[in-house]
Amino acid sequence: MSSTYSAQNIQVLKGLEAVRKRPGMYIGTTGIDGLHHLVFEVVDNSIDEAMQGYCDTILVVLEGNDVVRVEDNGRGIPVDIHHGEGVSALELVMTRLHAGGKFDKNSYKVSGGLHGVGVSVVNALSEWCEAFVHVEGKIYTQRYRIGIPDAPTHEAGTSDRRGTVIRFKADTSIFETTTYNFDALSNRLRELAFLNKGLKITIRDERLSTPKVHDFKFDGGVKSFVEYLNENKTVLYKEPIFIEGSRDGVEVECAIQYNDGYNEIMFSFVNDINTREGGTHLVGFKSALTRTLNEYLKKSKQAKKLEESLSGDDVREGLTAVLSTKVPNPQFEGQTKGKLGNSEVKGIVESLVNEQMELYLDQHPDVIGNILEKSILAAKARIAARQARDATRRKNAMDNAGLPGKLADCSEKDPALCELFIVEGDSAGGSAKMGRNRQFQAILSLFGKMLNVEKTRIEKVVTNEKLQPIIASIGASCGNKFDIAKIRYHKIIIMADADVDGSHIRTLLLTFFYRYMTELIERGYVYLAMPPLYKISYEKRTFYAYDDEEKDRLLVESGRDPEKVAIQRYKGLGEMNPDQLWDTTMDPAQRNIIQIHLDDAVEAERIFTTLMGEVVQPRREFIEENALLVANLDV
Repeated sequence: MSSTYSAQNIQVLKGLEAVRKRPGMYIGTTGIDGLHHLVFEVVDNSIDEAMQGYCDTILVVLEGNDVVRVEDNGRGIPVDIHHGEGVSALELVMTRLHAGGKFDKNSYKVSGGLHGVGVSVVNALSEWCEAFVHVEGKIYTQRYRIGIPDAPTHEAGTSDRRGTVIRFKADTSIFETTTYNFDALSNRLRELAFLNKGLKITIRDERLSTPKVHDFKFDGGVKSFVEYLNENKTVLYKEPIFIEGSRDGVEVECAIQYNDGYNEIMFSFVNDINTREGGTHLVGFKSALTRTLNEYLKKSKQAKKLEESLSGDDVREGLTAVLSTKVPNPQFEGQTKGKLGNSEVKGIVESLVNEQMELYLDQHPDVIGNILEKSILAAKARIAARQARDATRRKNAMDNAGLPGKLADCSEKDPALCELFIVEGDSAGGSAKMGRNRQFQAILSLFGKMLNVEKTRIEKVVTNEKLQPIIASIGASCGNKFDIAKIRYHKIIIMADADVDGSHIRTLLLTFFYRYMTELIERGYVYLAMPPLYKISYEKRTFYAYDDEEKDRLLVESGRDPEKVAIQRYKGLGEMNPDQLWDTTMDPAQRNIIQIHLDDAVEAERIFTTLMGEVVQPRREFIEENALLVANLDV
């Protein structure tokens, strides 16, 4: 092996080569999320035009052969020659990283695209891409192959419209899949329409014989967003509280509405970017909300009902809120732009929310009365939960038993190497304990149906006899006390029977993890085991099938004598002996497990509310609409 290391070993990637060499640095992944990221990078340019008031219509079309077209009626990417570079501005934008109009605040006061890499990255990761610019009665165009122009920008006819059209085909040699998910794209486009009131966004799927179309336009903006999130909930007052204002160039929009549930639904955005990790704008909002409600509590007769101040968690129980800020020079932490760092934004949001909430609540005494009553009940529940946790800690300390008796732990102590199987039933749990690899696999047996946490408060959760063993086994507490650093397993695998009862248990567990250990799902630590449905025995040999299709295929491909084949339909995991359970469901080399992702928090919120909430009618409608799509239903 040569040890020579000189200047000749230094590789210089020119143009867009770096993007193709390391696509994950620019779009995160080459899976389906990265593929969708291409669409959103193009759409974001159109959204930036809308935020400046130059665009009110965006069209996204999924054409055949995995081609995407994005159109807008904005100003159009400039097509004149850039004096410093000697090529058209369109070519610069499409083929150079860090080239764009977002750096010039005269062109874009606020923008989501800050780094000038968006559409050029799309171009680099496409087999081909083409741009059409409609401006001043003419059409200008340029086509690219793997990011390289076929020819200079040129005039291609006349036009009676204005705006930009981008068409591209993602490179199959880069992406794991180039098949777009219409619903996933629709959900994000709906979100963008909520955040830009009056903007019409249409997505059309032309891959179908009868095109599928979604039109999104919300004149109420973030108010409509909150109403959408609370659609299947019982609200404490009809109209969301709406806050709007600007200070020092920072624009703030916020809508607030409480419901009679126990969960906080809070979405925050900066320049239309979903700040999933929060930031200074969210800190300012939360501080203002807590301070404002505590001030009203001091002045109200309800103050006698509580001996201490309301906490932030108290005032956010049952809260649904959307906070959208426009910041001229946002400072995000990390390339993902998940957290805002501008210190000045905290004070601006805090003062605006505080001032306008006071104005609103002074004029709506019934609303503040309902909110305070809700918050006081939450505070009492918090105090009760704290007392329950303290009692549990004292009991554990006295008994010297920190882990539940039903947990068969593993010997490995590195969480990254450990797996926890949450198993339905003592019988299946017994087989799993005997069949597992004791070094890295832990088994926790469940008994009976557990609590539906969607319909109860935190104090009921931490004291529930079915949930306590799960919380203790995972080791990171739950709710606002949850600490991912204390988690004891990086794979938590739900293993339940392949029947209706098993599906119900999986749903209850996923609801619990989503509501009280959300970061487990965000980190990709939660999985579903996929046990086989059939055992097929033939001449002393055994085969397993995980669905009816696989069973039929195995029977046909083998050409076996049907009279000599024995087919067993498993009614439950408990029917498998330990060796069978290991071979089919637990052995990392052979098993099938499904990782749970949180791709769309807005849609996840609506689905959990629909399926597990108090209101019956939306659940009935969901079942009626989806009943015919059910497969493998035990009857």
